[in-house]
Amino acid sequence: MNSATQTMQLQGPAGILEGLCDVPEGGAFKGTVVISHPHPLFGGTMQNKVVQTLAKAFVQNGWRAIRFNFRGVGASEGAYDEGRGEVDDLISMIEATCEAAQPMALAGFSFGAYVTSQAVARLSPSNNLEKLVFIGTAASRFQVAPVPAELHDKTLVVHGELDDTVPLASVLDWARPQSLPVTVIPGVEHFFHGQLPLLRTLISRHLRT
Repeated sequence: MNSATQTMQLQGPAGILEGLCDVPEGGAFKGTVVISHPHPLFGGTMQNKVVQTLAKAFVQNGWRAIRFNFRGVGASEGAYDEGRGEVDDLISMIEATCEAAQPMALAGFSFGAYVTSQAVARLSPSNNLEKLVFIGTAASRFQVAPVPAELHDKTLVVHGELDDTVPLASVLDWARPQSLPVTVIPGVEHFFHGQLPLLRTLISRHLRT
């Protein structure tokens, strides 16, 4: 993301996981966000533009941003595990990088939003989870876990009106039983081409509330 981006290698459940770490200018940060990338079998990596946009928004608002490649992606060891092992990967990254005394946030794009939802369902209710961000949530392709009611006010869900990878209707069907608001960007498809600055603004606004 910038010259200050640090590479990371951490031990995961299936071997080494490679990651990237960005911190605000000056080095101090209020908490850590762990960001999950899109589907590994369709080109998803921690370098995805939406993932980078998430990292930038968090860093600009005083957070340390950790993004990483799931097992079998880039230099991360292991092989794609249909979401099961990827949830384990995310949990291991959270345990390795998030300090108990500091606020934590989780964010994911597409398949990464699904993985994030499953990780939240497994986390202890007593953790310091302050913010959740789901972008292009893959609700038509995976069993996205519901967001616990106590986290609704801390959650941002953003979707493109013209998303042909994950139809907006499927996300609304997931959100409706929860009465979970969904922010829809008109005329935008799955990868938010041309609207990444707007996406960053929406994320920043959520982080400041």
